[in-house]
Amino acid sequence: MIANSPLDAFPQAPKLGSVITPRQNPNDPIGDSSGKVASNPRAKLKVFFGMAPGVGKTYAMLQDGQNRRSEGLDVVIGRIETHGRADTLALAADLETLPLRALPLHGQTVEEFDLQAAFQRKPHLILLDDLAHANVQGSIHEKRWQDVWDLLDAGINVYTTLNVQHIESLKDVVAQITGLIVRDTIPDTILQRADEIELVDLSPEELIQRLSEGKVFVPEQARHTVERFFRKGNLLALRELSLRRTADHVDADMRRYMSTEGIARTWAVNERLLVCISPAPESASLIRATQRLAERIKAPWLAAYVETTRIRHSGKDRDQIEEHLRLVERLGGETLVLQGDLNLAEDLVQVAVARNVTRILVGKPGGPPWLRLLRPSLIDRLVRICGSIDVMVVARAANIENPAPQHIPNRPRNFPPILHFLWAALVITLATGIGWLMQVRRFELADIVMIYVLGILIVGVRYGRWPAIEAAILSLGAFDFFFVPPTHSFQVADPKHSSTFVVLLIAGIVIGNLTERIRAQMRLARVREQRTLALFKLSAELTQSGGSATMVESVIRSVASQFQSRASILLPDTNGHLSTQGNNHQAFTDKEIAAAQWVYDHQEAAGLGTDTLPGAQALNLPLHGSKGIIGVMAVQPEGVPKWTEPDQRHLLEAFANQAALALERALLVEKGVKVQQQADVDHLRNTLLSSVSHDLCSPLATILNAASTLLEKGEIASNADHREQAKIIHDEAQRLQRLISNLLDVTRLESGQMIVKKKGIPARQLIDSALERANRALNGHDVKLEIPPNLPLIPADPLLMEQVLVHLLENAAHFSPKGQPIEFRVWATDRSITLAVMDQGSGLPTGLEEKIFEKLVRASNTQGETGGGLGLTICKGIVEAHGGWIQGSNRAQGGAQFLVCLPLEASPPGER
Repeated sequence: MIANSPLDAFPQAPKLGSVITPRQNPNDPIGDSSGKVASNPRAKLKVFFGMAPGVGKTYAMLQDGQNRRSEGLDVVIGRIETHGRADTLALAADLETLPLRALPLHGQTVEEFDLQAAFQRKPHLILLDDLAHANVQGSIHEKRWQDVWDLLDAGINVYTTLNVQHIESLKDVVAQITGLIVRDTIPDTILQRADEIELVDLSPEELIQRLSEGKVFVPEQARHTVERFFRKGNLLALRELSLRRTADHVDADMRRYMSTEGIARTWAVNERLLVCISPAPESASLIRATQRLAERIKAPWLAAYVETTRIRHSGKDRDQIEEHLRLVERLGGETLVLQGDLNLAEDLVQVAVARNVTRILVGKPGGPPWLRLLRPSLIDRLVRICGSIDVMVVARAANIENPAPQHIPNRPRNFPPILHFLWAALVITLATGIGWLMQVRRFELADIVMIYVLGILIVGVRYGRWPAIEAAILSLGAFDFFFVPPTHSFQVADPKHSSTFVVLLIAGIVIGNLTERIRAQMRLARVREQRTLALFKLSAELTQSGGSATMVESVIRSVASQFQSRASILLPDTNGHLSTQGNNHQAFTDKEIAAAQWVYDHQEAAGLGTDTLPGAQALNLPLHGSKGIIGVMAVQPEGVPKWTEPDQRHLLEAFANQAALALERALLVEKGVKVQQQADVDHLRNTLLSSVSHDLCSPLATILNAASTLLEKGEIASNADHREQAKIIHDEAQRLQRLISNLLDVTRLESGQMIVKKKGIPARQLIDSALERANRALNGHDVKLEIPPNLPLIPADPLLMEQVLVHLLENAAHFSPKGQPIEFRVWATDRSITLAVMDQGSGLPTGLEEKIFEKLVRASNTQGETGGGLGLTICKGIVEAHGGWIQGSNRAQGGAQFLVCLPLEASPPGER
């Protein structure tokens, strides 16, 4: 394991090969060839990226900085590591270097990058080595990438260096490859923020050769780890990681550029496959063929299923679709379930363009060839609109498991009920009646035709395509029979009316199709709205939940409401065994618990409707968090499962993913709170033990010394010596008693066992009693009393309030120089009475005015002694138990004052 990443500070070499990614906008550079600065206020971040230390990142950064300086830009060095190499020093020699900040570390002085100096200098470009560097304690930020973020926010362009092992998301991968854990990492968002990434690359053989020649600086404490790190296999894997991460950045830049420029075609810079699937059994063979091709050309692939409301699938078809989607996931592909309209080809091409797909794979169409003349196949429509995307036709393979029947029946369509056709006939009958009235009033035939068109439109909008076509046919017949001469006959005397009949029929068909399309889009929009609303409601409930328990209840309610199912969340204990959380809405048998445990152990869905443990009564979905699986969600339908539709299954999985992330955050917060509480308890215990052991040892040692003196001198000691030693033993025993009493009082206060018995007490009586108890501590101090006459009775527990005043008086005497007086004042208002104890000591330390009332907080006095650390805590607890408040502050003329304010009651309280 690498402590504080000793691989972080390696030098950079002059020999390099580089692959440069394009900027987001080629016309928006940090500085163009003419030396003019681009007029973009957004600061630029360029990362010199490498697979390992020693490939030459710092050297490449300095070279680029020199080029920018030669273009007239203001370039300075913020912090680089040259390790005394002549070539690196030569490049940095004529560049201005910001002064570094000296900070102490383990008894030595360490020089760190000075962020404030950079803000004051504010150059156009700053060179800052080692983006993942951890700053020394005392710096403004803990990490250097935070310094870079501030520089970018201030409008300062930054060049920096980074090794692939320091990316947070790759930390575990690097640890598996090298066996070393890198401590200093950067968030992935920093690399995503980079405007440009330049890959500084060397072959593993060259890097190992440079290491053997001593050209790579190795810290002495890291030499044993370097031999494990710089192995050829490790370097090959790290090189591939750095190349892939750079390629991902380039791909993101390319997509962003295409989107910005409105480029609606794909750029085949990298192969990506899309396969279109359907409920047909042959789709399984098509999926396997796509996977084989993708594996052969090393390309990612995805499978898309477009669901339209035009076709309603049977239960068997839905099961087939679900099986095909699971097959895609098992083979390593990505699944997409889309809600499309009536143009399947356009939907597929839109997805292909959005995902930069280079090839679309479809199955060979079946059916008689003459059918393609009447209705173009999906292939024909794809070829016509696909543009630069290749369309590959895969031959139909015989499905051994599910052989296709000789005759494939048409899928059931969304055919309207017979009542809709009756309503259509009624509308046309009404239109005919209106037409007859218009004919009586001698309207033209064209006006009557418009009435029929209006009727067809009403039928189409209200009842859909087929009733509209029926209305068109009925309109044609009624118009011919009742209005076209000769009337009451289907004969047509004037051929010019034939065109009217054709237009009327075509208008009906077009109106029917258009209205059906609009209705289908409305249904799809409604489905999307319901899906979005469901996710929004779940997100809102999870946001309002205060902890993991309430989140579990929110998820259970949301799933039960959306899917008419009983849901449960199962979370693991410390041994990895699952148990239900919250109110268990589902009776779990041993068999169901075993199914959920299998899902947790294998991180795959299982149970009802899956290929694994299909006999279970519930569908068990893994809850994947950012750090791994955190639990299982079990969903048991109350009737027919609602998630058999692919889009509903994906919605359920979206519920599970959203719930997992929210639960993970809540569990991490609760774990953090528990850790902090335990740390506070440990700190309090250690502080208490340290304080009590010191305070107990001091009087015990005095008592032991006095007792030893009495035993040693025995009879030869005078009476005066006996009295003096007995007095010492008595005083120190009283000190021990006070300390133990304070500890008991704190315990009573925190446990809520302290009972306040209020009664009306005269102020003078309470103060005199307190002065008498504190007389010994006040030795050498005069007490000045300012007690006005006619004060109201103080509503308080006499013993407890006397204890408060005794603590305050002893505290004032403890922190005041000998001979200095202590002031005690009392005043009252209509609502409260205030008691003030003031001394003339050194006062309260700055910043401790509030913390002084916390347990074991001490303030050193002028005599070099320390306070007990519990007295003021007891005072605050007692005063607040009376409904009042206590405050400590410094006096303008020096010293401290403590105010105790108690509320007055309407009538003096009796004993309670």
